[in-house]
Amino acid sequence: MTAIANLRAAGKTCIDSTRVFLRDVGAGLLEVSHNSLALLGLCVVGVVLFAGGREEIRTLAERHALDWLLARQEAREPVHSDTVPEAEPDAVTRATAADPKTLPRQQAAVAQWLSRRYRVAPEPVSRLVLEAWAVGHHLGLDPTLILAVMAIESSFNPFAQSAVGAQGLMQVMTRMHDDKYEAFGGVRAAFDPVANLRVGVQVLKECISRTGSLEAGLRSYLGVAGDGEDGGYVIKVLAEQGHLRQVAEGRNVAINTPSASAPAAAALPALAPAPPTTTTHPSAQADGQRVALLR
Repeated sequence: MTAIANLRAAGKTCIDSTRVFLRDVGAGLLEVSHNSLALLGLCVVGVVLFAGGREEIRTLAERHALDWLLARQEAREPVHSDTVPEAEPDAVTRATAADPKTLPRQQAAVAQWLSRRYRVAPEPVSRLVLEAWAVGHHLGLDPTLILAVMAIESSFNPFAQSAVGAQGLMQVMTRMHDDKYEAFGGVRAAFDPVANLRVGVQVLKECISRTGSLEAGLRSYLGVAGDGEDGGYVIKVLAEQGHLRQVAEGRNVAINTPSASAPAAAALPALAPAPPTTTTHPSAQADGQRVALLR
């Protein structure tokens, strides 16, 4: 019995010691955690006070918080299939743009200069330069002349429209030349840059052929009969063509060079105009309506 009692006493002593040990360990951990949390809280308060005194940090924090809240809201809102645009893998084939790096050096120089001068993206301008070279070669027109007309008419804004209905890059009178747009699907193609360029070049070529000279053809394109006042239009176009020729030849031309500082008109044209014809064309009357409003 004495041995059993001693064992019980020893067991009780061990249990009591274990309880005391665990209690002390728990108290120590609690104390350490309390002190750690207090230290962490002080650090957080310090960071908040520091960030609160810096405006850029506050702005950044507010922006992140707003982005997070918007993301949470969008995640909760159901997605409706009718608000999601359908995928169009072939859309890139309709893009009126080209990589300037793929152009010949001469054309690339012209595209980059026009892009900087008129503050438009180089890719769509590169596509127009390519088209001007191709169409100009096909019709016997200097591509720099085509680009110069485009620059003076619309500053390369494909959605430009005058009060009398001249539309697009080349400011063609769409109502009077609707037949030329049939090959492109109708008159709405007037705002397609390539279609407008091709139609505008057709009209310009006809004007030059009908009048027998470049200067007279440009006046006819504008709508001025004979040697009437054109508001400096011909000088501006020929000046811009001169700048483009210099760029194409590799010369440095400032992008802020005024278009009105034209060399002598006779020194610029390299086009041998076609013999004058007796064929009349609607542009002679229709384009005349836009002279006062366009210039």
